[in-house]
Amino acid sequence: MAEAKKKLMLLGGLRYLLPVIEAAHRHSIHVITVDYLPDNIAHRYSDEYHNVSIIDKDAVLALAQELQIDGIMSFAVDPGVVAAAYTAEKMGLPFQCSYEAACILQDKSRFRKFLADNGFNVPNARGYSEGDDALKDIDYFNWPVIVKPVDSAGSKGVTRVDAPADLTAAIAHALDCSPSRHYIIEDFLEKAGPSMGDECFVVNGKLLYNAFYDQFFDNEAQNPYAPSGEYWPSAMGQDREQEFKDELQRLIDLLGIRTGIFNVECRVCTDGKAYLMEVSPRAGGNRLAEILNYAADVDIIEAEVCASVGLPLPDVHEPNYNGFYAINVLHSEKEGTIQDIHIEPDFEKMHVIEKGPWVKPGDHVSAFTGANQSLGTIFLRFDTREQLDQFVKNPNDCITIITQ
Repeated sequence: MAEAKKKLMLLGGLRYLLPVIEAAHRHSIHVITVDYLPDNIAHRYSDEYHNVSIIDKDAVLALAQELQIDGIMSFAVDPGVVAAAYTAEKMGLPFQCSYEAACILQDKSRFRKFLADNGFNVPNARGYSEGDDALKDIDYFNWPVIVKPVDSAGSKGVTRVDAPADLTAAIAHALDCSPSRHYIIEDFLEKAGPSMGDECFVVNGKLLYNAFYDQFFDNEAQNPYAPSGEYWPSAMGQDREQEFKDELQRLIDLLGIRTGIFNVECRVCTDGKAYLMEVSPRAGGNRLAEILNYAADVDIIEAEVCASVGLPLPDVHEPNYNGFYAINVLHSEKEGTIQDIHIEPDFEKMHVIEKGPWVKPGDHVSAFTGANQSLGTIFLRFDTREQLDQFVKNPNDCITIITQ
């Protein structure tokens, strides 16, 4: 009798899941996708779909128990991480971390407190649940401040506030973007250089893979804090990379983290300190893990699929890059109708390795306020750091969104 296929539940249905489904099918894994949007693209490629909200952890658990799954993942889908951790813990399934650790990592207020309690560099921060609670703490913060939801990703609901008079509007915006209706205020940290991140992989509590990247931003966008691209390898330097690795390993040890992929946001600030801003037990958005399969010699998507259902992992080690890579997040600076997405022909021939516009001329689009307003992604490869740096300085010279 043939051995029964392993069952993997994926929370969400975005196109970020397509390479995960493909990797799972290579291992003959039965893929179940779950969310409340039946028209999402990933459901066309999975073996089974169920209409359940991925933020309802008890409903996700009940479905998982009914289907007798072997693994669960919320790959690049931030809202489902807590439900995935909860379900895995209740069913004794593999997951990156415990449910408690996931709750700490996924709540910006709790994470800031954990960092402060354990001696990490951390901005002055407090979390709130009511709109006017923060008004009595105005003197606690060193202005300007950042106001953000405790539980949203992709820079949604984030506002810089320079004066207390503008705080109420920023709080209302954060609450509108927070599923739990909680927000956090923290001192604005002035960066020394770019914002950075790390798509990393942990095996049995050891940090073995770190794909550090730098982010670039469109200062003309409606939300200038939403990344409009990432590039590899980071230019931060080996000493800073090692400092972040050491701090991440310390965090891994404190939280009892096990095996799996993590997305990290970090920065070095003008005070000379290195800060871990966010650490989430999931892959990053903007298809970060996908481009790394072009850029380096470790398939972290396959590794995550194997880890999620208890299969032996492929070799996981620090990435060896074969060039300089960038993701350009296609976006519109204003609401309107797409006329064209123009790529300079010579640039496209030399540097574009994959282009994925998700819109076409005539489509109505929103102004770029977060990752959910992305119009697609373009993967780029460069032979030299100089070529990459030139693109990052002037991306609109090569790729232009024409909106009417």
